[in-house]
Amino acid sequence: MRLEVMQFLENKVDSFVDQFLIPIDSIWQPSDFLPNSEKETFFDEVKELREIAKDLPYDFWVAMVGDTITEEALPTYESWLMTVEGVDNLERNPWSSWVRQWTSEENRHGDVLNKYLYLSGRVNMREVEVTTQHLINDGFDIGTGRDPYKNFVYTSFQELATYVSHNRVSQLAKNYGDVKLSKMCKMIAGDEMRHHLAYSEFVNQIFKVDPSEMMLAFNYMMKQKITMPAHFLRESGQKISTAFENFSDSAQRIGVYTANDYVEILQKLIEKWEIDKIDGLTAEAEKARDYLMKLPSRMAKISERLIVPEESYIFKWVEPALI
Repeated sequence: MRLEVMQFLENKVDSFVDQFLIPIDSIWQPSDFLPNSEKETFFDEVKELREIAKDLPYDFWVAMVGDTITEEALPTYESWLMTVEGVDNLERNPWSSWVRQWTSEENRHGDVLNKYLYLSGRVNMREVEVTTQHLINDGFDIGTGRDPYKNFVYTSFQELATYVSHNRVSQLAKNYGDVKLSKMCKMIAGDEMRHHLAYSEFVNQIFKVDPSEMMLAFNYMMKQKITMPAHFLRESGQKISTAFENFSDSAQRIGVYTANDYVEILQKLIEKWEIDKIDGLTAEAEKARDYLMKLPSRMAKISERLIVPEESYIFKWVEPALI
């Protein structure tokens, strides 16, 4: 059934591209926000960038590094999406075309953030690069398999989470007087929101034609919890996932991404897909719906009990001497 639904939706993919993606000649590029190396003023622009960057706090840099590494692991995300049932990269069908065009937009995020970190002089770039290579090398299992329903729940959630993270970094950068970094992250957040709207619309379309199976897939993903790509972070010499908890603490401490954000995103998806109004469900899917409707309040209570350490963990990525 899933393959048939994906083939049915293929007819709409071109309209999704027009609605949610931006033509290459029209969209922003990393060089729009970075010092221009072709100009005589390049070194003056870099000096200004580095001076402003000195005012940004430790946890901010940790969050920036985590966001950058997550964006730089794009090869993993593209290869994963290309294996989804119905996408099938063996032929150039509309779904595989969507994945390539989505990838081309996402690719700019890691490019601009990486160059900013390099120019800032605030982080140990070699350690950042080692972690990025580990993340791509390790790969990840997010529990979706090749199931398009589960994959689209994941991307709907994940794109909204990255919107929240980049948007918060933008707000913080603005508060600390880094207007250019703020605008850069704001533009990235805008891309993530468009992508979220696209993937959540894919789910919306599936709910119309296969509501029970889509409900069960949503339930499955939320029961096992959404595994963020950053969950698999490691520093040099460490084992997979060992850096995540400390990174998560930094992001929560500075307010870039919190446990409460996770709950709010879940609630927004429930409202967006009008889970309470979907009819024609099987008994099993009805049970799944009941679980989903109660889940945000349950998770909110758990998040209230969460204690975040006051002291920052010192990462190899960001050495205090550089701050």
